[in-house]
Amino acid sequence: MIDGLKIVLIVFFITFLISLPLGFLVALLRLSAIKILSGFVKIYILIMRGTPLLLQMIFVFFGLPYVGIVLDRLTACLLTFCLNYTAYFAEIFRGGIKSIDRGQFEASRVLDIDKFTMYKKIILPQVMKNVLLPISNETISLIKDTSLVYVLGLNDILRIAQVATTRTASLMPLLYAGLIYLFLTAILTRILDMIEKHYSYYVRE
Repeated sequence: MIDGLKIVLIVFFITFLISLPLGFLVALLRLSAIKILSGFVKIYILIMRGTPLLLQMIFVFFGLPYVGIVLDRLTACLLTFCLNYTAYFAEIFRGGIKSIDRGQFEASRVLDIDKFTMYKKIILPQVMKNVLLPISNETISLIKDTSLVYVLGLNDILRIAQVATTRTASLMPLLYAGLIYLFLTAILTRILDMIEKHYSYYVRE
């Protein structure tokens, strides 16, 4: 179970740390005035959100070798998770950015504030407040979706529990696996609640 937990944590943290900032960048591209660029990103998001994550993992690991791209199991898993969750985070950030009053963008331009400073100091803190809840939900979904990596033969918690259940003819290993996921989810929920309180000063009266 400890070895399986390592796989779960590796997939979770790498996916989260890569897909969250990438999601913000993809959201900016989605809102770009360049129609071709925006359209390409829109198609990418549609594909990622419109097909099951499990199917995407199978395609990346078993399908890409047909075009000469061979990835090991963990790399294929991480690539798929990052591409999938980047698309979901991008749509969340896009909604958060569009919820900001356009007057704030115009005021920044009038005050000659460069875009980087505008997003960092003015827009992003407000966006984070607006998107915190949906991001929290996706983050909790991510920790549970790591159970899908067993399909590629990675020894995560669920695969180890299934093997132990077959060997011992007992459901206890699956119960232990469920308790581990429940524990991880409880920790994440607590951390996300603390972050939400940190951004609570952006609430409008």
